[in-house]
Amino acid sequence: LTSCHASLHRHRRVWLIFFTLGLGTLLPWNFFMNATNYFTFRLRDTEPGNETFISSNSTEETIQNHYQAVFSNVMTICAMVPLLVFSCLNTILQKRCPQKVRVMGSLGVILVTFMVTAVLVRVDMDPLTFFVITMVKIIIINSSGAVLQSSLFGMASTLPTSYTATIMSGQGLAGTLAAVSMICAIASGSELGEIAFGYFIFACVVILIAIASFVVLPKMEFYQFYQKSRDNGEESRPGKLENGAAVRFRHNSVHSWCLIGVMAFSVWLAFTVTIGVFPAVTMAVKSTVADGGLWEKFFIPVCCFLTFNLLDFAGRSLSAVCLWPGQDSKLLPALVLIRVAFVPFFMMCNVQPRHSMPVIFHHDACFILLMIVFAFSNGYLTSLCMCYGPKKVDPHEAETAGTIMAFFLSLGLACGAALSCLFRKVI
Repeated sequence: LTSCHASLHRHRRVWLIFFTLGLGTLLPWNFFMNATNYFTFRLRDTEPGNETFISSNSTEETIQNHYQAVFSNVMTICAMVPLLVFSCLNTILQKRCPQKVRVMGSLGVILVTFMVTAVLVRVDMDPLTFFVITMVKIIIINSSGAVLQSSLFGMASTLPTSYTATIMSGQGLAGTLAAVSMICAIASGSELGEIAFGYFIFACVVILIAIASFVVLPKMEFYQFYQKSRDNGEESRPGKLENGAAVRFRHNSVHSWCLIGVMAFSVWLAFTVTIGVFPAVTMAVKSTVADGGLWEKFFIPVCCFLTFNLLDFAGRSLSAVCLWPGQDSKLLPALVLIRVAFVPFFMMCNVQPRHSMPVIFHHDACFILLMIVFAFSNGYLTSLCMCYGPKKVDPHEAETAGTIMAFFLSLGLACGAALSCLFRKVI
């Protein structure tokens, strides 16, 4: 009984480490995105030495200069292209570059980048210099984040299914914390510079915790056991089998990778749909009941960002204890395909401004209900796909399968970001 209790305790510690690593993967970038108003404000045309900051809930309208006008589009390109490229590179280089180097190197680079970003809050510079430095930081963060995310999913793929869901849950909590911090910032009315500085410092703390967690992980007996099991699986590779067995092995491998293709496609489609409308379309929805009151200021932060991240986190967390539909069920990809309907549904909410499509879902309650189902299904279904994919192959191929699944996740993010511009213009 004592041995069983000790084993469970070690299992929970490994679970907590992977949860922390999942949190550290996404929270820094989410907090960076939270500071978008700060970045665009720093790009304003000012005289040298002007240190004036506006508050986070200021409604003052100013004419945007060139850098402010193109900031969001250039930021998206600088984020998505490196994310996709380095996710692909990691699937190729994972056998050539040690796991420890990839994870620790990525976390270290992200930490240094955020420390520099925090310091630059107090440094004055002209808009062009600030714009270039910010875009370089975005490229660095997303390149390192792609390697980190892909490597972690590869690591988790060698463990029981629930550990992939654990990483997904950690990432879900990162979004929730970012949404809560955004609401607190709006309510406080603090200066943008002070808020951004707080975002960056908190991100540094989380990254340091993630680094400490990863250092401890290889010492865990539970983790060591599954790493040894994976290594032992190398002994049964085709080159070490008799000819007939090798042929059967290759046939089974091809069949397994075909099954992974279904899960990979499902992950890609799910994230393409999600990022296609969230946040580009959903954040443009206007409340029909606020009538200029306080609810108008908090409508999008609460009903769009907080609701999405809370329900997405709930869906991801549920997948750690409930694996339905099963990995061989055709219902899972069917449910992912059905989610495509959310694209026209959100486009027919009260998105403003609009030019062609009619508004069908006028009331705030319709938008909130759609957001609840949309967010929960995203978290739950994508987590199931990420969990099932690597389990379709033999143990020694699981890490490679995990990195491939992570690549298709990144591909979905990139495709969704590209389509979001089209969806917004169609409205």
